[in-house]
Amino acid sequence: MPEMLEVESYRRLALRCLQRTIAEVDAPDPWYLKDGLSAAAVVDVLRGRRFDAARRTGKLLMLDIRDGPVLGLHFGMTGRLVVDGDVGAVDGLLYGPSRIAAAWVRLTVRFDDGGAMAMVDARRLGGITLDPDETALGPDAAVVTRKQLTTILDRSRAPLKAVLMDQRRLAGLGNLLTDEALWRAGLHPGRPANDLDAAEITKLHKAIRATLRICGQRGGSHTGDLVPHRQPGGVCPRTGVPLERLTIGGRTTWFSPARQHPSPRRGASVEPL
Repeated sequence: MPEMLEVESYRRLALRCLQRTIAEVDAPDPWYLKDGLSAAAVVDVLRGRRFDAARRTGKLLMLDIRDGPVLGLHFGMTGRLVVDGDVGAVDGLLYGPSRIAAAWVRLTVRFDDGGAMAMVDARRLGGITLDPDETALGPDAAVVTRKQLTTILDRSRAPLKAVLMDQRRLAGLGNLLTDEALWRAGLHPGRPANDLDAAEITKLHKAIRATLRICGQRGGSHTGDLVPHRQPGGVCPRTGVPLERLTIGGRTTWFSPARQHPSPRRGASVEPL
């Protein structure tokens, strides 16, 4: 599933599209075009123009169109970006097919040099927009400050995991990265967000950064230490204690009861990140 690490990989891949004149555009799936967007409108704003920049906030990829609007690409759970036949560093998704079928292509942008950019989504859970509302997203998880994180958490008594995955509050973390960060921080995913003390917020902030750094170096959100164990019979990779499963915010959540307690244990220590 594309989380912010995968979308960042797509952003780097999209850099190859910059300053290339767009010759043809094909948007064959009307349902995939959001906010009243039509295939004709996509063709009109793209054909004959160029992309000037590729940007990312959270899980949203944005391509700035010269003398035009911003093209927003939302990848859902199985969306992939392909440029000149290359998928870049993303060679597979945990819950998506590894192959690419023609029927799954939702947008094709062909350049006058013969190359092309395509958005492929088997399950159709993503979408394409023009001028996406960037202000609707919270700070990107890669650059969120501890002060910002404190404000985000203090404003809600919702479960900690649900708050971290709310893109309006904090952009970029999906199911896998959130479970990994909370496991590294030793924090229970069901704790009320505003229940954390200052030391726990610091620990969580460090864990988010460590998770993004480590998984980014390994190749994606599916490479966390907890991921191979997120299944029935799975155990905590550090303690060997069986993992437990919850549903939080509609998402399957795995945690280690040996490390992540439902109520704070003041003064308790957790192993290094």
